[in-house]
Amino acid sequence: MSSPNPRLFQRPHRIRFSECDPAGIVFYPQYFVLFNDLMEAWIDEILSMGFAAYIIDQRWGLPTVRLEADFKAVSRMGDDVLLSLRVLKVGGRSLTLALDCTSVAGELRMQVLQTVVCTDLALHRAIPVPWPLRVALGAVEEEQLGATAPPAAPTPPA
Repeated sequence: MSSPNPRLFQRPHRIRFSECDPAGIVFYPQYFVLFNDLMEAWIDEILSMGFAAYIIDQRWGLPTVRLEADFKAVSRMGDDVLLSLRVLKVGGRSLTLALDCTSVAGELRMQVLQTVVCTDLALHRAIPVPWPLRVALGAVEEEQLGATAPPAAPTPPA
């Protein structure tokens, strides 16, 4: 259930037994797993290389550096919910995301404000938002394309 807007991604989810505590409600750390899965699915949707290649082949990471969470209402085993990811800001080296879990009736269950930083996994250092991700998010100005795009492949001699 994606959107043509790469800065908004949603998908339905049914709360599973494995996500709940003995009281039958979502054990709070499971929301972070659900939101991480949502982020992976979003990257799969907006980048043709997909999340696995982003991490394994390109050796880029998206670790969380800031996380704020508000728990508004319980979600129970069997509940159908909507998980949403919105890109609030594309920075030089980071993305700020708003993640929500709502009931199908629209009741907010849980929300997160998350900042992820783009990293080089070999060096474990922050890097500028990788070009494919920046382009996919529409964060590249037309007039900057030539100035900040990766160099073009050389033209073979005639």
